[in-house]
Amino acid sequence: METQSFFVYVLVMALVTYLTRMVPLVLFRRRIRSTFVRSFLAYVPYAVLSAMTLPGILYSTGSVPSAAAGLVVAAALSWREKSLLVVALAAAAAALAVSLIPGGAL
Repeated sequence: METQSFFVYVLVMALVTYLTRMVPLVLFRRRIRSTFVRSFLAYVPYAVLSAMTLPGILYSTGSVPSAAAGLVVAAALSWREKSLLVVALAAAAAALAVSLIPGGAL
């Protein structure tokens, strides 16, 4: 990669990052009073995070059934408020167990 194109990429990335943080501050000078808009904005980060991570979870193992098993186990243990380590290890174990079933998770 050329040094010049590297700096162009970094400059564009910095500009995009700056604009996404600056535009709301310029447009919304007062406190947002609408309860609908405030509740909508409160849920946007969760929706975006889910939309970004769910495809990565389902295609991470190369087998959708084993990844789905890991996702279900992780969701169930998270719902029961288990620690992050327990959730991660149990989800990985579930995905591995399903992928080891002969002919079951192709």
